[in-house]
Amino acid sequence: MTAVLVVNAGSSSLKLRVLSADDEVTGGVDLAVTGGQADLAELKDAIGSLGTVGAAGHRIVHGGDIFSGPVLVDARVRQQLDALVDLAPLHQPKSLAALDAVQALMPGVSAVACFDTAFHATIPDAAATFALPAEWRQRWTLRRYGFHGLSHAYVSRRAASLLGAQPRVVSCHLGAGASLAAVRDGRSVDTTMGFTPLDGLVMATRSGSVDPGLLLWLEEHAGTPPAELAATLEYRSGLYGLAGTGDMREVLSRAAAGDSRAVLAREVYLHRLRALVASMAAAMDGLDALVFTGGVGENSAEVRSRAMAGLGFLGVREDAARNADGSGDREIGATGTAVRTLVIAAREDLEIARQVRQVLGAVAPANQLRPGRGDVQS
Repeated sequence: MTAVLVVNAGSSSLKLRVLSADDEVTGGVDLAVTGGQADLAELKDAIGSLGTVGAAGHRIVHGGDIFSGPVLVDARVRQQLDALVDLAPLHQPKSLAALDAVQALMPGVSAVACFDTAFHATIPDAAATFALPAEWRQRWTLRRYGFHGLSHAYVSRRAASLLGAQPRVVSCHLGAGASLAAVRDGRSVDTTMGFTPLDGLVMATRSGSVDPGLLLWLEEHAGTPPAELAATLEYRSGLYGLAGTGDMREVLSRAAAGDSRAVLAREVYLHRLRALVASMAAAMDGLDALVFTGGVGENSAEVRSRAMAGLGFLGVREDAARNADGSGDREIGATGTAVRTLVIAAREDLEIARQVRQVLGAVAPANQLRPGRGDVQS
């Protein structure tokens, strides 16, 4: 196949990357996003500057209970994607706006939707099911979906390649958003994000897991409107809520200088991270490899070091020199330890390009629709 255009729509930017047939990045443009979408004239110019492509791969946050793999976008699929907006109202509209805009400018180029939730379709019912009434779970398809699947899929496969085996991996995607995945034999068996990306780890501005009773209390006794609760959990919590900044670099710098709020933020972040790494390991009956990726995971030797220091009981042990130095994909654990520890660069673009080729090169469609849950035809 010729080159693939990878389209990644975020909250403030639309990232375009062109990957050649041998996965070299041959071009790229980042466009500002205003009102949920990029300027069409700028997008047209950007696409024109990137050369000829054979297909476009679009990162779509939520595949719901419908899509368990990448899918060639046609009119039916596009309609199904609209039906999933309520599951990710902050993220899905941006992805769909980018999909529509690029398709309008490239009408003859096949578009493939690649989902952040799809990698976690293999999570067993014991891990995916909330202890809620059956009528609720069936009517609204309430389950643990998980996110960052494109990143977890890539780094777990890359770890297997580097280690020469298919290990039990805990993949730590640590960025502004953060999640862990337990990956056994290349398949996700548990993850920390749930029905929404708010669950699990402490993040830059997201709370991570919070007692639902606390939220009910705030609504009933403090009169906090649902919209305010949602905005606070999404944008004013996490590191920002604890330390007044969502930037881990600033948190660590201020903590080193003795700032009590920053120290607390650092310790809460690490406490949750270590606890959930152990939880992911438990889901696999053990751990062979721990992988750090994402902006914080790749760039903060201190976060990695402090996290590893609390995971010795699992067989994790840091090599301080390897952790502090070096770049690119590498091993940072001590030689001879039971658990291998690696840093791997996040490359969702490579995963999306791989999935595009999988769909367009396969004899049968690669988007396997999930077995129905409740009355949802999947």
